[in-house]
Amino acid sequence: MYHQPVLKNRRTLLERADKFISDVYFTDSNLRGRLYADSCPLESLTSFLCPKRITFTEASKQNFVPYKVGDTFGPTYVILSDFISIFIPSMLGTNPSLMLVQGGGLAAMVWRDGQPVQGLTKEGEKTSYIVSECLTDEVPHSVTLYVEMACNGLFGAGQGSMIAAPDLNKTFSVQRAELVVFNRDVRKLLTDFEMLVDIVKELGEGEQRSYQALYTVNEMVNLCDPSDPSSFSKVHSLAQNFFSQRNGESQHTVHAMGHCHIDSAWLWPYEETIRKCGRSWVTVIRLMEKNPEFVFTCSQAQQFQWVKSWYPGLFSQIQHYVKKGQFIPVGGTWVEMDGNLPSGESMVRQFLEGQRFFSQEFGIHCKEFWLPDTFGYSAQLPQIMNGCGISNFLTQKLSWNLVNTFPHNTFFWEGLDGSKVLTHFPPGNSYEMKGKIEDVMKTVKQNKDKGRANHSAVLFGFGDGGGGPTQLMLDRLRRVQDTDGLPKVKMSTPARLFSQLQADSALLCTWTGELFLELHNGTYTTQAQIKQGNRQCETLLHDIEIASCLALCQDRTFQYPAEKLQELWRLLLLNQFHDVIPGSCIEMVVEDALRYYEDIRNDGAALLNDACGALGSKGDAAGLFNSLPWERHEVVQIQDGAGKPGLGMSDTYGIRYVVTFQTTTSYLMLCAISATAALVQVPSVGFVYYSFNTGTLTSVAPFVGFREAISDSSHGNQFVMFDDVPLYWDAWDVMDYHLQTRKPVEQVVQPVHVVSSGGLRGSVSFSLRISEKSTITQEIIMDAMCPYIKFSTEVKWAESHKFLKVEFPVRVHSPNGTYEIQFGHLQRPTHRNTSWDWARFEVWGHKWADLSEHNFGVALLNDSKYGYSVHKNTMTLSLLRAPKAPDANADMGMHHFTYAVMPHSGSFQDASVIQCAYNLNFPLRLFQCSPDTVPWSAFSVNNEAVILETIKQAEDRNGALVVRLYESHGSSVNATLCTSFPVKEAWHCDLLEKQHPTQQAHITSEGITLNFSPFQIVSLLLIL
Repeated sequence: MYHQPVLKNRRTLLERADKFISDVYFTDSNLRGRLYADSCPLESLTSFLCPKRITFTEASKQNFVPYKVGDTFGPTYVILSDFISIFIPSMLGTNPSLMLVQGGGLAAMVWRDGQPVQGLTKEGEKTSYIVSECLTDEVPHSVTLYVEMACNGLFGAGQGSMIAAPDLNKTFSVQRAELVVFNRDVRKLLTDFEMLVDIVKELGEGEQRSYQALYTVNEMVNLCDPSDPSSFSKVHSLAQNFFSQRNGESQHTVHAMGHCHIDSAWLWPYEETIRKCGRSWVTVIRLMEKNPEFVFTCSQAQQFQWVKSWYPGLFSQIQHYVKKGQFIPVGGTWVEMDGNLPSGESMVRQFLEGQRFFSQEFGIHCKEFWLPDTFGYSAQLPQIMNGCGISNFLTQKLSWNLVNTFPHNTFFWEGLDGSKVLTHFPPGNSYEMKGKIEDVMKTVKQNKDKGRANHSAVLFGFGDGGGGPTQLMLDRLRRVQDTDGLPKVKMSTPARLFSQLQADSALLCTWTGELFLELHNGTYTTQAQIKQGNRQCETLLHDIEIASCLALCQDRTFQYPAEKLQELWRLLLLNQFHDVIPGSCIEMVVEDALRYYEDIRNDGAALLNDACGALGSKGDAAGLFNSLPWERHEVVQIQDGAGKPGLGMSDTYGIRYVVTFQTTTSYLMLCAISATAALVQVPSVGFVYYSFNTGTLTSVAPFVGFREAISDSSHGNQFVMFDDVPLYWDAWDVMDYHLQTRKPVEQVVQPVHVVSSGGLRGSVSFSLRISEKSTITQEIIMDAMCPYIKFSTEVKWAESHKFLKVEFPVRVHSPNGTYEIQFGHLQRPTHRNTSWDWARFEVWGHKWADLSEHNFGVALLNDSKYGYSVHKNTMTLSLLRAPKAPDANADMGMHHFTYAVMPHSGSFQDASVIQCAYNLNFPLRLFQCSPDTVPWSAFSVNNEAVILETIKQAEDRNGALVVRLYESHGSSVNATLCTSFPVKEAWHCDLLEKQHPTQQAHITSEGITLNFSPFQIVSLLLIL
């Protein structure tokens, strides 16, 4: 057959093919217009509205009323349930595929025969449900469906933009609901055309293979008659001939894995996430039934727990496909938590709860940590991963860096203690690819480790708001498994990917230290009440576990509250999700989170009271519980016999109870007022001189003759305000240019005046006006025997896009500041020599930061803050932000918090800065006991470098405790753990409490002897 020669007009041929499959142009005559054939309306539509989520059984019993397409429902987050009757008329043919097509902005779930069968989401390209794969006379022509719809879209209901605060009065409608005949052969051809057109576009004019694809797709248009299905087979054969031309052996291999990243809360509340999981995962199961090679990866044990509770039938199906190796739980954590703000012990519990759940429900142990969307990664994560049996790590978030491009995609990540994990950043820089040619080509082109790594991951499926993979994505990837000019594509698993990367790892580079995200550093400060709730509840659960262990060993009839503690821990871990504790969530989520913290506080207080009550006989004497393993001399608030408040000096050693107080002491507090200043003298602390007008410090010295801490002509405790308008991500970002807008807070409402001037405590107070709507009231406190000055602060905050910080310019010159992180500390530069340095203008830390030169330094402590900046000699603590999206009321209201400044001689290690920060955060707890209760110490450590962090009951072993210690100074040391408990045996165990069979700890008359390398975490199983 004679053909006219093809003219080399690339544009016309490419656009011709594009328009042939367009859903906008020429649909009356192109192939796309033939995708759906005959249609008919549904037999009946009825519905009812419900303000909250209910079970299917409850929903099916409700009173449904008729409605028609186009009717509106609402408001936002209300649940609409449809009852749909379908009669399939014979006019639709004898052998078609039939689909229920439902349009609108609602996220929906189809139920059939009492079980969920399909998710429907407009943004997730799932707007139809196949009622019948193949209609025959034997198939019932009458079908009843229930459709549960949430009055919100895939990404919530933002007013004007995706991340704006939700419009809670928004209404929604079903815009289309009908039965149509779906043409599978047309869908197959459309995929062929789409893939070839994309190959032409992606390979470009410089590649011969691009022109081969162009001429192939052009010939397909010539052969295809959309009105004549008999032409389709020849057209499909042309495409198959192209796709079947094979690659060479050296071609890059793409490991394709289905994925559906679901934020446990973000622009929607926790309750909506339960529905998102159900909608997304039931769709995955349907795909697995039709595609036995399909593999789907899924993280977050909490979400599995939700599905188990709300959709038990679906959960059973998931268990079936987990056994088959298609539905793969990954990550090993309770939720995909924030990588910066949770404490070290919280991170351990994320893995402990997650790995135990996956083991109990599926019989699997995750070997890879999966955290694709959090805002930075602590340098202690590699050691924590290793301690939980995990050797591989996958994320992609550092591709969001605003300043510097991270230099690797596949590398070894070395943590603070030297632990290493094999790490992979998918080069496509996404966890929600669509299986398109663009996706697989980006994976090759953007691979920064060409020549070192020839395998990489493509995670495909709609994410963040759920949705997951589609059949179209699978069809796309199936076309190009081994096609010349493209990377090889194979359906794979995390285990196969990392196994291949490990086998070829000889040339891989190593990155040492934290993985710092150069973006979203406003999340260290946003939603201060959430961050305070997290810190306080971490502290409370720590104390409950220790007190309960002491009670258990004192009284064997005491019931350790294991189940209740697990419940409270899981609530805390849930709130550490990477859009909750950072504060980047809507107000409904904030309200849920604060309610969960209140539940933890209330239930935790009862547990702590029970444990303390079991430790001593009842009485009206005041006792103290010290949950820290060192001696403490502190001023505490007590009540005298008449119930009047007073102060007492405590003297405690180790983890113990103390029942006597020194209420009159030799520590004398002197106070004098001059016309310009208030002078408070504490012999055991030193002299502090305050500016009378604004409450700032002009001088700080721990004792007479000691080196001055505040810089010349500068003021410490200087409150400063900044304009805080980011480029887009309001709750997330603070930009570098905000530093150019610094304004000191200097307007005095109430001048400095003396509050307390004698006995054990000296304090002054003052108030400042931030603006017409916002004020600061602060009490500056100096206690006897306390090496730091506390600043008890109350802020009435009603600002918009402002940032409040407090500054301490100090007489220290050092190129690096030191910040506490999980189970240790790290240094960051105080200069801005390089782009990597100045990109860290706002950083995160936990309970303390320190700036030291040889033999002198200043530490900044806090009880609930995480944002810091140390530039040159100015130490800054970030206090409050005021973003307006996605929560229009973020941080508005009253705030109470405490920070402290601590000048010290020597290094911060020798000055016990670490212990002081613990003291500030772990208060001595008062309880009532008998006057004859004997004080006793349960645990202590003989080396100050070693912190005893945790004491808890072992998970799976009666009569055993788990204790966790870490080396905090960055040194190699020997230490002895001293205990009054009758320990029979002590064994090393991992962070999941699995005993090391050959590593028994040595017990001597002094205690348990241990060796530590720098920042090493050691867990022991104590057999009593």
